[in-house]
Amino acid sequence: MITIDTGTDELLCHIDDRVAVITLNKPHKKNALGDILTPALRNALLLVEQDDRVGCVMITGSGDAFCSGGDVSGMGASSGQPRSTQERIAELTLKQETLTLRLYELDKITVAALPGAAAGAGLSIALACDLRVAAKRAFVTTAFRNIGLSGDYGGSWLLPRLIGLARAKELYYTGQRVSSEQAVQLGLVNRVFDDETFREDAQAYASEIANGPSGALSRMKVNLNQGLDQGLRESLVLEARHLVESGNSNEAQEAITAFMEKRPPIFHADR
Repeated sequence: MITIDTGTDELLCHIDDRVAVITLNKPHKKNALGDILTPALRNALLLVEQDDRVGCVMITGSGDAFCSGGDVSGMGASSGQPRSTQERIAELTLKQETLTLRLYELDKITVAALPGAAAGAGLSIALACDLRVAAKRAFVTTAFRNIGLSGDYGGSWLLPRLIGLARAKELYYTGQRVSSEQAVQLGLVNRVFDDETFREDAQAYASEIANGPSGALSRMKVNLNQGLDQGLRESLVLEARHLVESGNSNEAQEAITAFMEKRPPIFHADR
């Protein structure tokens, strides 16, 4: 296991079997986002994306929660000089782009591992990941209506693409809690693991991805993400380019050799 220095105890990061495990570490506040944790998370994403030892990024939370969203206790506080509405909009837009958008477009496959509640912007972060796994006790909620806010960090774009517009509207308008089992049925969560073995099971799930053909998986991610917002013709061109690039890679050569030798492929010899 390799420990990565994040500059704060509020965010932990280590690499285990090619999985970069990023842990939101404010259990006393259900891992709420804040002025220390959130900038550290943005920086950690940049670090692990550029690290060749990482094949998959897993974001999780310490204790019994994933992330409760923004720290409500600090939302009413003012900081520094008064800012105009446009300045505040620009600042929040930049914050969202450097977290949710960066996570959505990250060059590595991402997994959100939910040991417990994911609420508000915490849910948005989970939605921005490629895959989501949850403990049986976990639940998700948009929660924004409960504090009189309309929502941020991309949830209103991400959620309808996963579960459909009508369902997404219901979850936003009512703020209802969705259990892990309900989340699977909706297509919000990919797998549910027992509470007692959740962290081990989530690690094994991410490790299988991390030790696959990283280049091909990255191209798959681009194909799938861009396919949501472009025509079939454009997707065919993108697939063709990525397939040819994949076919010229060492990963494809190893996979073909392994097939001929009737053995599992080894994509990362330094595992």
